[in-house]
Amino acid sequence: MVDQFVGTWTLTSSENFDDYMKAIGVGFATRQMGNMAKPNLVISVDDAGLISMKSETTFKTTEIKFKLSEEFDETTADGRTTKTIITLENGKLVQQQTWDGKKTTLERELQDGKMTAKCVMDDVVAVRTYVKEA
Repeated sequence: MVDQFVGTWTLTSSENFDDYMKAIGVGFATRQMGNMAKPNLVISVDDAGLISMKSETTFKTTEIKFKLSEEFDETTADGRTTKTIITLENGKLVQQQTWDGKKTTLERELQDGKMTAKCVMDDVVAVRTYVKEA
């Protein structure tokens, strides 16, 4: 299950995120805020198996609630409306967003006590690293 992902995670590094945001169509002003933001990602699971992923920054807080392998409508932090499905594959949380004929994938994986989020749009890849709060 996703229990190993549960907790509060703080962004510690971000590589190539501006290029990723450009690739998914994020405008200049929103990219500037996105590049400055150091989000906390809070992941929890309730008794019914509903998973919550909340991204908290000083600019904006967004939250999605979902069950694994069930498609849902998501409004992203940058304002896109996507069809999203999140699955657990080989220990990775894999989030696929589709909108306007486009598709992006976010793979969250635990390594050495850190969580990496690999954001992929076509040939553009960004890697964001989080550490778990004690």
